[in-house]
Amino acid sequence: MTQQLDAARTYVAALLSHDGDSVPYAPNAVRYEVGLKTGFSGNHLRRSLSRGPQFRLIRAIRDEQYRADGDEVVADYLIDAGLFGRTLVTARVHEAFVIPAGDPRIHRIEARIRLVGRKDD
Repeated sequence: MTQQLDAARTYVAALLSHDGDSVPYAPNAVRYEVGLKTGFSGNHLRRSLSRGPQFRLIRAIRDEQYRADGDEVVADYLIDAGLFGRTLVTARVHEAFVIPAGDPRIHRIEARIRLVGRKDD
């Protein structure tokens, strides 16, 4: 179970570091955000994390909590996002990962994101 949790933690850390190559994706990995498919393969997800402009807005990730149950790992955390050195919004993120114990790579991500307010710096 530690490898499953490590895979999810590596993904969350890569949101901030933009190091998509560090994330253990299965080749056929997919990601859904609010029901829409936003990741089409492991390579697509890797490229998106490394070069996607949407991730450049992330300034901080905090209050991370992880739990695992069988092949599912759930990550709940807050993201502070903004521009020009200012945090403009905070979002609560809930991501459910399918990471099989026998193949501890990310196979699927279901993300829900909810804005929780503004933060003044």
